[in-house]
Amino acid sequence: MKESVLVDEFAENASWIEISQSAFSKNVSIYRNNLETHILLGAVLKGNAYGHGFLQTLEILHGYVDILFVINPIDAFKIRKYEKENELVQKRVVVLGSISPDEAVACAKKVVEVAITDENWSNYISHLKRSEKEKGNSYRPLKAHIHIDTGLSREGFVLEGLEQKISFLKENESLIHVQGVMSHFANTEDVTEQSYAFEQLSKLDKAHEIVSQFLGLSYHLEKHIAQSASTLIIAKSHYDIARVGISMYGLWSSNETKLSAKVVKSELPSLKPALTWKCKSQSVRKIPSGTYIGYGCSCRAERDLRVALLPVGYFDGYPRLLSNKGHVLVNGVRCKVLGRVMMNHIIVDVTEATSEETNEVVATLIGRDGSESVSAENIAEWAQTINYEVVTRIGSHLKRMVVD
Repeated sequence: MKESVLVDEFAENASWIEISQSAFSKNVSIYRNNLETHILLGAVLKGNAYGHGFLQTLEILHGYVDILFVINPIDAFKIRKYEKENELVQKRVVVLGSISPDEAVACAKKVVEVAITDENWSNYISHLKRSEKEKGNSYRPLKAHIHIDTGLSREGFVLEGLEQKISFLKENESLIHVQGVMSHFANTEDVTEQSYAFEQLSKLDKAHEIVSQFLGLSYHLEKHIAQSASTLIIAKSHYDIARVGISMYGLWSSNETKLSAKVVKSELPSLKPALTWKCKSQSVRKIPSGTYIGYGCSCRAERDLRVALLPVGYFDGYPRLLSNKGHVLVNGVRCKVLGRVMMNHIIVDVTEATSEETNEVVATLIGRDGSESVSAENIAEWAQTINYEVVTRIGSHLKRMVVD
C-alpha cells in the first residue's frame, strides 16, 4: 500500500489542516485592487507555502496570479509537473534561492526563471554552453533576475563595481537572458516611518539604470521589490511585479504594517486567514482536584476537571512555549492547555465546553469556532515569536485539505 493511501486512511486519528479557497480569493482581490492593471501579481510559495501545503496552495493560486515565486528548483519543477498533468498553460515561475550549475541547465530547459545573486554565477557558464551545444537551435536562454543588495545584506550585488561583476552576462547573452533586477526590503514590516525603504528604492533604481545601460538592452528590463507590506503601504515600490508572501495567506506581516495600512488606505484591508488547524481528541476523562497534569508536574488541578487529550504536540509544530498558557477552541469555548506541551500530545481543560456525557471533541488549534478565534498571531505572542514561524513550522506530515 502506498504511503499516501495510508496517510489518507488514518489521518482522522491525528490533527489536520483545512485550507480555504475563498480566503485566498479574497486576499488576491485585495492585492489586485492595490495594483495598477499593468503590474503583475506574484505569489510566494516558499516554506511549504507558508505551512499551508505546497500542492494544495498551488492548486488554488495557479489560476489567480501571474507569477509564482519559489525558493528552490525542486518546487519549480513540481509546478511544471502539475501543469503538465492538468494540461494547464505554464505560469511564469521564478526561483528566488540558490541553485547548482546542473539545476541552472534544467531551469533553462523547463523555462523556469532564476535569481542571480553573485559573480560566482560566472562558473555556471560552462554548463550552459555545453547544453547550448547539445541542443543547438532548440536551446532557450536561461531567464534571470539580477538580485541587488540594497540594504538587507543577505544576498545580491552591491552597487559598487556592479558593471564589472555582471560582465559575464554581457559576454554570454545567448546563454542568459536578463529578465529583470530585483531586491528585498529590510524593515518595512518593523517600522511605520519608511525612510530606509525609500533609500533601498533609490539604490534599486540606480542598479536598474546601470544594468540596462551596461548590457545595452533594447527591451524593457523588469524591476521588482514589493512584498506583502510594501504593496499595501508604499505605492512607489510596485514597479513591474508585486511578490506577495504571507498576506496572500491572510496574515499580516506585523502590527506596524497593519497600522500603516490603516493610515494609508483610510480603511484597513480585511485579509482573511486561509488556514485552520483542527484535532480530534484521543480521549476525554475526569481528573479530580489536586491531581498533577503532564511532565514535570507543572500543573495541578485546582478543582475537579474534565480534560481532553489531543494527539498533537511540538513534533507537529505546536510550540512547547504554549505549555500552561496556550488555548484551543472546543464548541466555541476557549480551553486552556494544561501542563507541558509534549512531543505528540497536549492536555486541555474542556470542563466548560463539554457535558458529563462527552467522550470525544474536535478542537480548533488555529482558526475560528463560533464567536471565538485563535489566530497565528495569538500563538506567536504566547510562544514569543512571529506568525511566519508559527505557520511554517506546522508539520508537513499533517494532512491538508482544500475547503469551500
